[in-house]
Amino acid sequence: MMAQGDNETMTDLDAPTPLLGGLSPQNFMRRHWQRAPLLVRQALPQVAPPLDRAGLFALAARDEVESRLVQREGRQWRLRRGPLPRRALPPLSRPGWTVLVQGLDLHVDAAHALLSQFRFVPDARLDDLMVSYASDGGGVGPHIDSYDVFLLQVTGHRRWRVGRCARPVLRDDVPLKMLARFDVELEWTLGPGDMLYLPPGWAHDGVAVGGDCMTASIGFRAPTDAELAQALLARLADEPGGTRARRYRDAGQTATAQPGQVPAALQLFAQEAVARALASPRSIACALGEWLTEPKPQVWFEPPRRPLDPARFGLVADRRTRLAYDSAHVFINGESFRAGGRDARLIRRLCDQRELSAHDAERLSAQARTLVGEWLQAGWLHVVEGETDDP
Repeated sequence: MMAQGDNETMTDLDAPTPLLGGLSPQNFMRRHWQRAPLLVRQALPQVAPPLDRAGLFALAARDEVESRLVQREGRQWRLRRGPLPRRALPPLSRPGWTVLVQGLDLHVDAAHALLSQFRFVPDARLDDLMVSYASDGGGVGPHIDSYDVFLLQVTGHRRWRVGRCARPVLRDDVPLKMLARFDVELEWTLGPGDMLYLPPGWAHDGVAVGGDCMTASIGFRAPTDAELAQALLARLADEPGGTRARRYRDAGQTATAQPGQVPAALQLFAQEAVARALASPRSIACALGEWLTEPKPQVWFEPPRRPLDPARFGLVADRRTRLAYDSAHVFINGESFRAGGRDARLIRRLCDQRELSAHDAERLSAQARTLVGEWLQAGWLHVVEGETDDP
């Protein structure tokens, strides 16, 4: 990272990187993102598991952690959703089973750090890191994702078979979204440090070979237009006075012999209500930023044990905190704030770097320091131990 005075912190996006097989992030996005698969041997040669097998199983047993157990016996598949106490898991020596733990980055710093290596894609698209542990022969069957995914082999080996699938048809005899037909075009076996990128629409089937293995899946958000419209309209409708709270009135309604017919005036009122909600681009921008940064349902934050002055310490975002900004706002954990001038530049730096030096924190205005102090007391930010502006 190179600081440019008051300008945003920038990364050299044109520099080749082993993570992407010698491609620069810019070249990867141009050539492969949403276009074509990419196999990278030794993307992370020194990769280490974000946590060991025992730690993964312990997380799978917790109520607030999303986990699944998939078992295969021939053509028969079984699915059990977590929490998964250790006694619910098969013996390690039994082949053909997989434990999947979603959102590992919310619970483990090492997983969050691994996910952060993919921030050449906007945070608005980056979703979470899932880890799957599989015994020999374990997997979840051939399936297709509607989003991009990086599949990083962490321990052991996994054989991947992939192929394009224009019209997926799912099996109706298994409790998984498994393809009834899977035409294999490419096949590789990945070892520790190897990585496979797949764009949406590529079917894939990964099976552990030669013993147990652990694979990290870096997934991305890809809402449909219907999902996005529903979420934004719900937020716009909830804004105080956002639709000027006009209540339907029909003082001119006549008696009717067709009581089942929807009045034309009510239809028009509904159309105008939606139009009013969408009339302000600024309101839509706010609703989008708030929705994109809304924490996942199982997330909560721990406030500090004592009050802290944000102007005296360096700051770092909690791994569960979602941050974003646009030209007029900053967003944090589902809330939006107007920002301009130097304060906006500094808070944007916090969004991009997920940290702010003590020097930069001290440069915030009194109003911005008060706001950042509230985020600190909520547990959304933490102080950087040892970094202060004390003389």
